Amino acid sequence: MKPIKQLPRHGKSFKDKLYLPAIFGGMFVTFGHFWDNITTSKRIKTLHYPEQMPEDITPRYRGEHRLTKREDGSIRCVACFMCATACPAECIFIEAQEREDGVDEKMPKRFDIDLLKCVFCGACVEACPCDAIRMDSGIFSMTGKSRESFVRTKDELLATPSKEDK
Repeated sequence: MKPIKQLPRHGKSFKDKLYLPAIFGGMFVTFGHFWDNITTSKRIKTLHYPEQMPEDITPRYRGEHRLTKREDGSIRCVACFMCATACPAECIFIEAQEREDGVDEKMPKRFDIDLLKCVFCGACVEACPCDAIRMDSGIFSMTGKSRESFVRTKDELLATPSKEDK
């Protein structure tokens, strides 16, 4: 059996038990930031949103989702459930149906994305074999008055334009 090695404990002095040096050190840092904010307040850039849009959004930003259409105007999605399977947040709900135009494929009867659950990782875009779902809308501000307003339906996703269409 190995002998137990005991290590000496630090902080046994009265000064260390009061934590006063640590408290004063923290207050020194806090007041330093406070003073910097007071003296440089005129140089702080203020953005009047939404009248003035941010200019520092990178081109790689993943915006709100959108569904794409084929050249003939039909929806590209074939309801293969790959995007819903790849989604780590499980925020995509698809209900499939047969196509009405005689094509031997499925199409989504219902395609919903809950933006409150979505983590905007882009896994659904990467998993889609038909390039039916994209996150290139450039929409970064999503607002609503109820939880239901954050659930995007198939019609809303088809109506969402891309950055290039704007």
